[in-house]
Amino acid sequence: MTLSAKKQFADTYRREHATTVKVLRAYPTDQAEYRPHPGNNTAKQIAWTFVVENNVMLAAINGPLNLGGGFPPAPASFAECVEAYEKSAKDFMAQFDKMADSRLTETVKFPSGRNQIADYPVGEFLWFMLLDSIHPRGQLSVYIRPAGGKVPSIYGPSGDEPWR
Repeated sequence: MTLSAKKQFADTYRREHATTVKVLRAYPTDQAEYRPHPGNNTAKQIAWTFVVENNVMLAAINGPLNLGGGFPPAPASFAECVEAYEKSAKDFMAQFDKMADSRLTETVKFPSGRNQIADYPVGEFLWFMLLDSIHPRGQLSVYIRPAGGKVPSIYGPSGDEPWR
C-alpha cells in the first residue's frame, strides 16, 4: 500500500503528537520553572516551544510564512502551555486536513543559516518542524524524573513504564 505524502505526514504527526502529550502530562505541573542548569530552558519554556512550532507550521500551510517579533511569551502556568499545545495541534491538523495536496510542493521562506533565507517546499518544512519538536520533547523527558514525575514510554519502555 502506498500512502500519499500528506497522509504519511498526518499519520506521523498524530502519533508524535500523542507521545508529546503523554510527556507533557507526565511532567509535574508545579515544577514549571525547573531547569537542570542555568543555561537550560525551563520546563515551561520547553512546553511552550511545542505551541510555537505548531503555530509556525500552521502559518506555513496558510502562507506566506512571516516570522518576526521574536518568540512569543509563554502563559503563566505549565498547565496552560499543555492546554495551548493541544489546541494548537487541533487547529493545525484541522487546517492541514483541509489543505490541498499541491500546497506541499509550494514554498515558504525560512532561515537556512546565519543571515540566510532559503525557499523550502512546504512538505519538507513541515517535516523539519515536526522532527525539530522531537528534540525539546527529549529534553523535557529528561526533566521529568528530577522534577518528581515518572518518565513515560516514548519509543520503547522506560524505567517508570516498563513493557513487561
